[in-house]
Amino acid sequence: MADTAKPGADQTGGMRNAGSPTPAVFPEPESMRPTIVGRDFTVSAGHPVVAQVMAEVMAQGGTAIDAGVVGGLLSNVVQVDMCNLGGVAPTLIRMAGDARVHVLDGVGPWGAEVTLEAFLERHDGDMPLGSPPGVVPAAFDVWCTALSRFGTMRFTEAVAPAIDAAQNGIVLDQRSAKALELLGNGFAAYPSSKAIYWPEGRAPLPGEMLVQADLSRTLERLAACDAGSREEGIAAARALFYEGELAQELISFHRETGGWLTTDDLANYRPDVGIAPGVEFRGWQVSTPGIVGQGPVMLQALGILDGLPLEELARGSADHLHLMCEAMKQGFAERERHYADPTFAETQIEALLDPARLGALRDEIDASRVLVGAGTAPAGGTTRCDTTYIAAADAAGNIFSSMPSDTIDGAPIAPGLGYFVSPRGVQSRLDPAHPAAIAPGKRPRLTPAPAIIANPATGEAMAVGCPGGDMIVQAMVQSVVDMICYGMTPQQAVEAPRVASFSHPGSFYPHPTFPKRMALEARFPEAVLADLAARGHVLHQWPAFEFDAGGVSIAGTRILAEGGRPRLIAAADPRRITYAVGR
Repeated sequence: MADTAKPGADQTGGMRNAGSPTPAVFPEPESMRPTIVGRDFTVSAGHPVVAQVMAEVMAQGGTAIDAGVVGGLLSNVVQVDMCNLGGVAPTLIRMAGDARVHVLDGVGPWGAEVTLEAFLERHDGDMPLGSPPGVVPAAFDVWCTALSRFGTMRFTEAVAPAIDAAQNGIVLDQRSAKALELLGNGFAAYPSSKAIYWPEGRAPLPGEMLVQADLSRTLERLAACDAGSREEGIAAARALFYEGELAQELISFHRETGGWLTTDDLANYRPDVGIAPGVEFRGWQVSTPGIVGQGPVMLQALGILDGLPLEELARGSADHLHLMCEAMKQGFAERERHYADPTFAETQIEALLDPARLGALRDEIDASRVLVGAGTAPAGGTTRCDTTYIAAADAAGNIFSSMPSDTIDGAPIAPGLGYFVSPRGVQSRLDPAHPAAIAPGKRPRLTPAPAIIANPATGEAMAVGCPGGDMIVQAMVQSVVDMICYGMTPQQAVEAPRVASFSHPGSFYPHPTFPKRMALEARFPEAVLADLAARGHVLHQWPAFEFDAGGVSIAGTRILAEGGRPRLIAAADPRRITYAVGR
């Protein structure tokens, strides 16, 4: 007969335990990993080494901004399968004592020489990978601008961990080695890349070292510029990258391999630091970069959901999942119709976030059947896309939220330099009528889209981000709703099962479309699936913890118990190798 005794006076555990074992004294774990809590700082990043080094920076007195820049530069070395020094890095910064969220858009423009007509003629109407879709590298400018305007470290200090990782190597974990194997299907066409990432002529194995000697020398050349005041040293490093010998060497190789950029395009690159757009959701202010990326899909979806009774619906029910999917579908439809570099866009972010517009989009949602969405006809092709994310928060109240990207199968590494020109132009369109069509000086519409959410009434604030192409904002919306509407801890929210809509043209060429498709992780009951199918969703089953369902990271402050004060927290998604640290 089974022992069904409940814990009582003789089953208190610890030193007063009268019997052993004592089942049911403690509840089951609320999540697979704990929500990290901290006194001084918390971080969450796409790679454990990056998270650990960021934590060391703040343990030694650096701010969240310092740690974020260090993490960004290090990610460009440690996560070569996800981001690059010459890539993109949309970034948000919230400084202590300031409710504003600053945005560094982190994406460079097409060159002044390119036109859509010329591009189509040269490439026979196609969008090839490699150097042709190259746009001005923006990530390095983000690290310099963030450090100079908002940080406290010198450039030599910030870049030191990246130099060490490139020069002395990193040990490849199982997933990173697998990523280099998969990406080899693309970068095998680039001899300069294959020599670095497949040095033995084959995919590297877990436990082997990845050394990037050329990249190390580039970073050392940049570090050698650090003289004079802190700001002067950062400016000198930036000048070498965008105006000096590095720029000339990079563009020489870029043009030899079919790229459109010139040295003038790099030298003239001057991005602005602005204030991020936002929307209110249940009293929280949610901020993302603007319509040069897909961040406002998150804003519009949450603005739509803010007028719906989510708390009355069971989390994971067909009613709940249907509304989540339809609200995100509306955001993607808006993206397809309107999002583009705001300098060229006819509809600006203020109009897209107007409450009347969000209300009209909400009214189009039918609780009993699906919307068609922006993709009315199937389109062939598939794409693989990845990025990474870094988040940091400190006890003073500073928050850093950044999404570096561009994978090494997208463009060839410049010999002798160890990095490439961002191939992010693949997210521009070849249709002249499309708002995101190629044009000289125009930035492509990005998928990376970090967020910061803040509640002015309670003092809570969190950085939220996720890799995964068109899944990025969808995973982030669901995690935010899970925390705010369903009371989940940050770690529970990043682990919870997800759905995704693909009823819109994908962001990457050839922009595949899957009308009415809802992808679901295999953790929902059959009855829920049947209900969703009856409403018209075309269901696509994912494994229980699907890699492509994203890898959400969170760092910031959260009230842990009713009546308490905000405390530093962090969470990391087990779907990927994301990692959270705090102290």
